[in-house]
Amino acid sequence: MTTQAYNEFAAFYDRLMTDVDYRAWVDYLIKLLQANRVLPESTVLDCACGTGEITLRLHRAGYRMIGADVSMRMLEIAQQKARKAGAKIAYVQQALQDLSVHKPVDAITCACDGVNYLLSEVEVLAFFSGANRALKDGGVLLFDVSSAYKLEHILDGQTFGEDEPECTYLWQNCFDQKTRLLEMRLAFFTPDAKGAYKRFDERHVQRAHTQAELMELLRRAGFSLEGVYEAFTKEAPNPTSERIQFLARKASAI
Repeated sequence: MTTQAYNEFAAFYDRLMTDVDYRAWVDYLIKLLQANRVLPESTVLDCACGTGEITLRLHRAGYRMIGADVSMRMLEIAQQKARKAGAKIAYVQQALQDLSVHKPVDAITCACDGVNYLLSEVEVLAFFSGANRALKDGGVLLFDVSSAYKLEHILDGQTFGEDEPECTYLWQNCFDQKTRLLEMRLAFFTPDAKGAYKRFDERHVQRAHTQAELMELLRRAGFSLEGVYEAFTKEAPNPTSERIQFLARKASAI
């Protein structure tokens, strides 16, 4: 049994994310990028890129993409997709809090809960500071989080499951109000050719960051906050928003 996140799970990740509208998600990111003068041909670093769905779609929209993720198994799948599509995308294994690049980039994206996996303000500040160093002057950082409301009031205590031919899984959630950590325990059962099932387990933990905390950490890392939105809109978040989008800019040198 293993509890290493996104290890064996990587092979099933895309199948279990089929309900995600990546086209709409990428269209939203492109609108935010272009509204902030990050146009096609710009270099974009996609952090916590996973299997590269968003990375590849941004590449198709004309951006020069670099993908980074801590999971080598996820990156292997992303690389396979890029090769199949004939896309030249550089993928690197990096944790968010250890971010570094050879040359500064025009923009950094981090979608689908990447920042939630940073479990302390120290780790978040390390990511924001690394992102600031990795950006050109005036470059933008786009990231979203599952809101504290979602982790505490929507996911806490919930059990989800799905039975598909290639994989059956159970997903249990438990939120600790003291630590503000959501523990997600996932058990997967995959059939072999003889009809027997192999089980593997993963444990994921996310932190319920507040909007105020993230805004202060961005300021400390050298960013100016350009916008905070209910995800996929240009509206301000409300107390029950489940996903919040942040847009920050690195200050230009004088």
